[in-house]
Amino acid sequence: MGEEDYGIDPKVINRIAAEIHQIRQLGVQIGIVIGGGNIFRGAGLAKSGIDRVTGDHMGMLATVMNSLALQNAIEKQGSKARVMSAIPIHEVCEDYIRRRAIRHLQKDNITIFAAGIGNPFFTTDSAASLRAIEINAELVIKATKVDGVYSADPVTNPDAYKYDTLTYDEVIEQKLAVMDTAAVVLCRDQNMPIRIFNMS
Repeated sequence: MGEEDYGIDPKVINRIAAEIHQIRQLGVQIGIVIGGGNIFRGAGLAKSGIDRVTGDHMGMLATVMNSLALQNAIEKQGSKARVMSAIPIHEVCEDYIRRRAIRHLQKDNITIFAAGIGNPFFTTDSAASLRAIEINAELVIKATKVDGVYSADPVTNPDAYKYDTLTYDEVIEQKLAVMDTAAVVLCRDQNMPIRIFNMS
């Protein structure tokens, strides 16, 4: 989470927390799903010989660490924040319970959803789509390294072009790597809009 290849960059997390706090001040209810790729990537660990399920569990725990760091930074900005985990870690954060998550949002708590959906083989994208649907969100916003959906990775392909709008099926059929297919299908089936923006 930052300029380094791994770990948490305090400057970056404080900037993100400040932006989240500003949005909260506008009266927006905010739910956040944060990844753990700056610490561990389950799929990447599998390539190095670690069992995929074990690697995914390690990745889930990495999201808990990131969530706690973000919660701390948000609270320093003056907003209230809660971390809810899909895997029980009672001494560290709350269990994810849908009704409780909705209550937190109604009480103006920025709610951070950690540990994905609690099962291996599902990405952070899928967790974001699922949680958004469960809490009746109006929109999924994905923060990433590019400012929209491109025909290819614009970081490595200068000929990549940016789409203004796309249907869910176009994203799936063209295999555009903006979100994983399961996440897009979830949003499509529940008519959940998706927006992509550059978080840097």
